Amino acid sequence: MGTMKRHTEAEIAAKLVEADALVAEGQTQDAIAQVLGISVMTFHRWRKAYPHVLRSKAASASNIDVHLLVAQPSDPGHDNRYAALKLENMRLRKLVTDLLLEKMRLEDEMQHNSGRVAANNS
Repeated sequence: MGTMKRHTEAEIAAKLVEADALVAEGQTQDAIAQVLGISVMTFHRWRKAYPHVLRSKAASASNIDVHLLVAQPSDPGHDNRYAALKLENMRLRKLVTDLLLEKMRLEDEMQHNSGRVAANNS
């Protein structure tokens, strides 16, 4: 197993920008992690921990000013998108729950009917 290495926020921001450029090129997460010299899990952890880092395709990883990469936390477009995704997620969860309940009902009905068929054949 590899040794643990701590990265500064500037290094993380630079690697996230580089990762965004690789994503735009269609690279897989495994390939991106390998290019960045980190694990896929670290890549996911960084993306979750640093959502304020704008991943700009125009910025190159070699000359990044970290202060230019910080987004305004009160971005109204982000809030609207978040609310829409949250609503969609709630609807999808309800749909899946309803389908699972229907499946369970049908399975119970099948078991009940197969028990009657077996009793009638005896």
